[in-house]
Amino acid sequence: MSDPTQPSSPQLPAETPAAPAQGGTTHFGFRDVPTREKQKLVGQVFSSVARKYDLMNDLMSLGIHRLWKRYFVATSGVKAGDRVLDLAGGTGDIAALLHPKVGPAGSIVVGDINAAMLGVGRDRLTDRGLVRGLDWVQCNAEALPFPDRSFDLVTIAFGLRNVTDKARALADMHRVLKVGGRVLVLEFSQVRPEWFRPIYDFHSFQVLPRLGTLIAGDRESYQYLAESIRRHPPQAELQRMLADAGFARASHRNLSAGIVAIHSGYRV
Repeated sequence: MSDPTQPSSPQLPAETPAAPAQGGTTHFGFRDVPTREKQKLVGQVFSSVARKYDLMNDLMSLGIHRLWKRYFVATSGVKAGDRVLDLAGGTGDIAALLHPKVGPAGSIVVGDINAAMLGVGRDRLTDRGLVRGLDWVQCNAEALPFPDRSFDLVTIAFGLRNVTDKARALADMHRVLKVGGRVLVLEFSQVRPEWFRPIYDFHSFQVLPRLGTLIAGDRESYQYLAESIRRHPPQAELQRMLADAGFARASHRNLSAGIVAIHSGYRV
């Protein structure tokens, strides 16, 4: 019998699984690009900002992303002994918050398509002494390299909007969840008060790219990230997408006037 205090170490492919063949066009920020090229373009953005990712989130959210993430995990329902998949988790922020909650009998697989982001997060958490119960896997959310019904909880924070085929990714999250398991999506969303939208747009499209140039020397990546928020499905549409992917009790909760939203669904 295996020792439950040791981290699970599934035999996983070392390389990112190939995404399904894709044709046509999709959006990359406000640009239309060939669908097959989006993954590469997004990868270039996150390789560029990997070392400055926390700073990027601070600039985009005025630092409030740290509170959103704490609330996201605090209300996740995760418990000791659970096995969790944290997608787009390369920075390690969500995994660090989940770690004490799953305890020594639980485990967390941190998945991210970008190797640079995974390296940053793994080094950060290792420096903090968070090693046991953590596995780091480079993977594509549209083609997860895990067996059916493997996890009690799947989380993805500020990553779904960068996925090329969101419907396919949600369907695969549903596949790898155990019956009774839950998916949680934390993502920038559609601001609700009409009066606040011009202020939010000014910060996103005038202030943020300039700060990206000044602090990180990278205007284009920060411009894309602001644009990607506007192209992401709004709350009601994403809730329908969860239901279409097979999730029961699909719902969402707005935070900070809808700047972000937490979407939830269960596998039954």
